Amino acid sequence: MEEEKEFLDRYELGLTRELLGICTQQQLLGGRLLPSPDLDDKWESIASEYIVDGVREIAKYPTVALGWMMYVGMAVAHYWDEDWTIFGNLDNLYAYIRDKRGFDCMDEYIRETVLCMNPKDKPSSGCLFNDYQNMEELVRACSASALNRIRREQIEPQSPLAFRVYLRSIHALYLVGASVELYRLGYKYEAQ
Repeated sequence: MEEEKEFLDRYELGLTRELLGICTQQQLLGGRLLPSPDLDDKWESIASEYIVDGVREIAKYPTVALGWMMYVGMAVAHYWDEDWTIFGNLDNLYAYIRDKRGFDCMDEYIRETVLCMNPKDKPSSGCLFNDYQNMEELVRACSASALNRIRREQIEPQSPLAFRVYLRSIHALYLVGASVELYRLGYKYEAQ
């Protein structure tokens, strides 16, 4: 069991580094996660609800089952900045986000309504932060990277280990998504 935990820890750390590299290359992060204990505290309740939707989609739409968690991380970070006294006390923050348009359209809802990105704006090479299409491409690249990493591990599909790897993958995507939004809002990493 200790070997598996070490494997999962290494796996998540490696995936997180890979995702940070993608986001930093796009100038949407500065090379590291932006820590937020409040957002970390919400992880378990969000994951326990999200996993029901994500697992249902993994076979047919694996990048959606992974990538939508990155959007959830962005939304939670945005709500943290907006008014955490309200949003942090919601009984089910994930359901609050998902139920606005349903799981399938959650990406559009988050970009349009939460992050205030206009889908009709032309993609811009100069301003990736507020660009609807560029943000979609970023999440697509990150979810494809996570899926590739999962496949490289050659884990038996639908096994307990496959489930735990999926859970670690969406955790990394959640943290990176939250960091991207915090960075977009102007927060920077400061050494303690």
